[in-house]
Amino acid sequence: MSESSPLLPESAPSSHPVRRAGHYQRPGHVSLWRVVMVFILLVLPLLWLIDVEMPEIRWPGYKDPHEQHFCPQVDALYPSGELAAEVIRVLDSQKFETTAIETLSAAVKIATQTFDIMGPIGKDPAWEVFDTFQEYLRSSFPLVHKHLALTKINTYGLIYHWAGSDSSLKPILLAAHQDTVPVNPTTVDKWTYPPWSGYYDGEFIWGRGSTDDKAGLISILLSIETLLSSHFRPHRTVVLAFGFDEEISGIQGAGKLGPYLEQTYGRDGFALLVDEGAGITEQFGANFAAPAIAEKGYLDIRIDVSTPGGHSSIPPENHHTGIGILSHIIGTLENDTITPRISRSQPMYRTFQCLAEYAPDMPSLLKRAIRRSYDSNLELRRMEDILFRDNVVRSTIATTQAVTMIHGGVKSNALPELSWAIVNHRIATDSSVSALQTHYNVLLKELATVRNITFVSFGNTLLDRGTLPKIEISDAWGTALEPAPISPTDSEAFRLLSGTIIATELRGRNASEVEPIYVIPSVMSGNTDTRRYWNLTRHIYRYDHLRTTDTANIHTVDERIRATGLIGMVRFFTNLILNSDESRSL
Repeated sequence: MSESSPLLPESAPSSHPVRRAGHYQRPGHVSLWRVVMVFILLVLPLLWLIDVEMPEIRWPGYKDPHEQHFCPQVDALYPSGELAAEVIRVLDSQKFETTAIETLSAAVKIATQTFDIMGPIGKDPAWEVFDTFQEYLRSSFPLVHKHLALTKINTYGLIYHWAGSDSSLKPILLAAHQDTVPVNPTTVDKWTYPPWSGYYDGEFIWGRGSTDDKAGLISILLSIETLLSSHFRPHRTVVLAFGFDEEISGIQGAGKLGPYLEQTYGRDGFALLVDEGAGITEQFGANFAAPAIAEKGYLDIRIDVSTPGGHSSIPPENHHTGIGILSHIIGTLENDTITPRISRSQPMYRTFQCLAEYAPDMPSLLKRAIRRSYDSNLELRRMEDILFRDNVVRSTIATTQAVTMIHGGVKSNALPELSWAIVNHRIATDSSVSALQTHYNVLLKELATVRNITFVSFGNTLLDRGTLPKIEISDAWGTALEPAPISPTDSEAFRLLSGTIIATELRGRNASEVEPIYVIPSVMSGNTDTRRYWNLTRHIYRYDHLRTTDTANIHTVDERIRATGLIGMVRFFTNLILNSDESRSL
């Protein structure tokens, strides 16, 4: 009989242990192989389960196959020529900084608020403030209004056409919006400086709209005014689109601008589009510029519960009033939300790949899971488990649900005849409006069946009991929106945008002299006017060249923007226009 392997001692007869000459096993002695096997089979899985970070052991010459470049970067892209250098010198001057601050400050003083409920244009005087704002633009940017053709759409929508000399080049489209969210009158005394003052304190410009989105609009116009003052004439056409009701879904503004632009320039008629969006942020020890390449979908669902009225002294036999039924529906929805998952097709998956590649302080456990998730479903789920501990990350990826409005009853001693609620949803980039509607149908049809209640879903009667009570769900405002098409990141448009961002940050300095900045894709949880521009180009990027430290309190008390951040935005748009003009592959 051949001798058994020393790594597999179980193969020897247990009653006659094998002994070799010179090898004496003391009583109670535990061999090294047992210690190793116990560690591998028991301890390592336990450490894995409780998320203890383990250093990777690498043999000399070992190369991890997962450490590929999933997030390639480009070099800084500077516009060439003396004219470009002259324009940049102007933008770097103290005189220009003063002009920019004063221009934005005055724009903030004009209260271009839009409200959820507004009458028709021409009848509701609340729209007339845009006459004042547009007169201010005309007086502040004389060269823009002399050299660019202005087309007004639906009275207050603005399209500026800056014709290039080469009609074979696709134009670029720069977008912004004129309106702001309202200032709650009860909060005015809580502002450090009055919300419509445009006050400059030596560092920040304060006021509603100072960031969202008058900074973007004024930066674009300042850039073009400066280029025109330096006698720049474009080869590639530049188009500006300024809506006026973005904060209330853009129906009257961008909703009319989009069809006009498609009719004028054709479907997919633009080389790229840049609108407001994400900016520059620090994550895990590195700086990332994160233009959004997608937006989540949107749906407000209204839930109506109709029940017989009557005196409260004689409640329903089953004790469930309309408010009680509505409460049960809300509880059912909140206890059974759509389970979010991370998939490799999602834009945010690319974001995580970039963070894992360039962020030095990312926890090694998470970094390893992200890298290996590329071809391992187990690591993909592990990555998901770690990331979803952060509610912001989870909410960015998920189809979210939030009950935001509710009403029921008109008097304390009267049974409610109609009770209703509004549930707001932001739909995941890889889901759809119909998938969300199906989720509602499954949950509420089961509830209605158990309670013997008529159920109508988006105009379709799924259960008909012939009498009240009745549950009906519908699109609350008729503003359902599918998730946006995902813009490519392997395109010349994204490379040009990335190179422009990096060049704007470096400002001519050697890359080794400053902290590096990496350009990575991201997703917008909210929606911009780009929802109306999907047919104009595949290359839609939502980006504000601002660091998170340059702005504060968008949509709330003490909104403000750092003056140096405003100048950075002007530099960015200037570089983007010049780089686009030089490119022949865009």
